[in-house]
Amino acid sequence: MFDDLELDHQLKLGLKDMALTEPTPVQEKALQPALEGKDLMISAETGSGKTLAYLLPIAQRLLTTTPDRSAGTLALVLVPTRELARQVVKHARTLLAKSPLQAQAITGGADFKYQAAIFRKNPEIIVATPGRLVEHCQKGSADLSALQVLVLDEADRMLDLGFREDVLEVNGFCADSKQTLMLSATLQHKGVGSIARSLLKSPESVTVGEVRQAHSSIFHQRILADGQEHKDKLLPVLLQNPAYQRVLVFANKRSTASRLGALLRHHGLRSDSLHGDLSTEERKRVIARINDGKTQVVCASDVAARGIDIRNVDLVVNYDLPHKGEDYLHRSGRTGRAGQKGLAISLVTAPEWNLMIAIQRYLNIEFEPRALAGLKARYSGPKKQKASGKAAGSKKKKVTGTAPRKKDRLRDRKAKGKPAKKTPGNDGFAPLKKKTPKAD
Repeated sequence: MFDDLELDHQLKLGLKDMALTEPTPVQEKALQPALEGKDLMISAETGSGKTLAYLLPIAQRLLTTTPDRSAGTLALVLVPTRELARQVVKHARTLLAKSPLQAQAITGGADFKYQAAIFRKNPEIIVATPGRLVEHCQKGSADLSALQVLVLDEADRMLDLGFREDVLEVNGFCADSKQTLMLSATLQHKGVGSIARSLLKSPESVTVGEVRQAHSSIFHQRILADGQEHKDKLLPVLLQNPAYQRVLVFANKRSTASRLGALLRHHGLRSDSLHGDLSTEERKRVIARINDGKTQVVCASDVAARGIDIRNVDLVVNYDLPHKGEDYLHRSGRTGRAGQKGLAISLVTAPEWNLMIAIQRYLNIEFEPRALAGLKARYSGPKKQKASGKAAGSKKKKVTGTAPRKKDRLRDRKAKGKPAKKTPGNDGFAPLKKKTPKAD
């Protein structure tokens, strides 16, 4: 129970307004050591309540201390994407509604001078993307010298996006005495351990659920397809089901996400696209439309796999299979959140079969076979399979017991019928040989 924690009364009112009474497993493990000021490395699945696991200790710390009002930023949350920044700020403002604490977002794509004005107002909590924050630090508009808490949310994703140097540079502007919390879907990421050693002091690890563990509340299915044209026929029919009121369709390319959005609109579905080519305002509008029920389907690139706040997603469709099991985990994690049941369906062609098997093995799950009436694929899986389930390749057998075949070369064919080259010593340029006199 949250009531068992020694929290400020204003935070308890905020939790009540959020209708939260019981902490999730990751909150149960992380809240107490975080409240004690310890550095933490936290790993838990998407939708497990990690955001509140660090927002509560931050708010409690700031409400129980009385820093100088002009001290600058007191708590900083670094996130990989604009969407996640907006989501975290939204949660923070709801939690802090009964308190004087302020939370603001600083991300790329927004006016720099406007953001500098935000810093001058000294909001206690800043949620930022690393690249834009580095610019403010370099130009002196951000003051992190009195920072009390630094949070790296989705640290693995930040490293994948190439933000390592930016994160380290931001850390250089921060107070050495700060508390640091690092959150990642997995602590096994090759770069997470390295950056943790650089930033954290004697951290404790908090892990909920096994690494590579799929969400227990999500069902996984696959529909075989003969190619892109066949997938384009399957997708609109699949989404005509009235049970699917909010759907995310994932593609590997931005251009594919945009094309699918237009395709579904052509078939009468209320569809939008979400990808990196859109401006911040356009992305906000797409997310607001699906949350308000004005849009049924959002076709997205992986920019939407993490950090977007779309509520009650009924179905996730992988039009293209992701290249890694971790990416599949984050895509499918958009549904089945907060204890609800979810469904993830992948459209799989012959070239994607082995990738599907690799994802199944990585996450220790199995995709349930499914077909749509009248649209069953001619492809029914590989004719021969290895023990792993992957398609067995057909190798050409070596022919033994026959004479080696002579090479048929063009230069040999051209030389047919021509006199053979003279051997050295008989080319007409050798010195004359002295005749031996005949004996009498």
